[in-house]
Amino acid sequence: MKKFKGTGVALVTPFMEDGSIDYPALERVVEHVIHGNADYLVVQGTTGESATLSETEKAEVLSFIKRINQQRLPIVYGLGGNNTQAILNAMDAIDFSEIDAILSVSPYYNKPSQEGIIAHYGAVADHCPVPVILYNVPGRTMSNLSYQTTLSLANHPNIIGIKEASGNLDQCMRIAKDKPENFLLISGDDMTTIFMRSIGAEGVISVLANAYPEIIGSIIHGNSSYSKKATFSLLEINPLMYEESNPVGVKCLMERLGLCSDYVRLPLLRASEDLKNRIKLAADNVNTSHFYSPHLD
Repeated sequence: MKKFKGTGVALVTPFMEDGSIDYPALERVVEHVIHGNADYLVVQGTTGESATLSETEKAEVLSFIKRINQQRLPIVYGLGGNNTQAILNAMDAIDFSEIDAILSVSPYYNKPSQEGIIAHYGAVADHCPVPVILYNVPGRTMSNLSYQTTLSLANHPNIIGIKEASGNLDQCMRIAKDKPENFLLISGDDMTTIFMRSIGAEGVISVLANAYPEIIGSIIHGNSSYSKKATFSLLEINPLMYEESNPVGVKCLMERLGLCSDYVRLPLLRASEDLKNRIKLAADNVNTSHFYSPHLD
């Protein structure tokens, strides 16, 4: 479990103007977050635009990141969906070497019952050769994992934690209060991490860590003073990351930092000029030199 205590970076997938994957930029991003003291890499999550990558591209991206990473950081691979059998079939085709866990989003669109969600995750966890981290993000799935469902699934021997992005702090507190000791509560929202940490969350899977791994590391690893200062430093820029959908905002920011282009795949569009200008202004006020990680305290 210790592998996933800290900052997980939900890696973007950089693209060229023609929509192909920009592997040199992907290498820059991986090196940037590793040297920024991130704790683990999350490959092909929502921020990686996994919904618009083919299965072949996903396999190529994973293989490339393994080669660049050279086992310096643990890897969590995004593998979820709304067709349980298709997920099980996909597992059989994946090379799980150097994959330490999967992050599996709750089934979307179908709007299953809580009992259906439990059955879905049970099938996934039973079949998966590595541990499973649940992912609750009702804003995308239109289906919330209740705290009762999470606590039920927490008893499965191959389910080790949850990325909680519901924004429902009461729900998160109930999970923290009654979860098994070794079950990980992971923040799914950069700006609620400081609150989640106060109730027992042991990490974050972060969007902004693509650009600012040191700052996000300070939120989760720092003492209370550093954690507050780091959180406050992102108050202006964080909402801009989601205004035109993730990862539009963070790719715009990363282009400004020289890490990758801001190209995304349809149906997403690159940031509007208005948003670009506001991201530039907000970024000018973010000072990364005050923050470092890990283990500030």
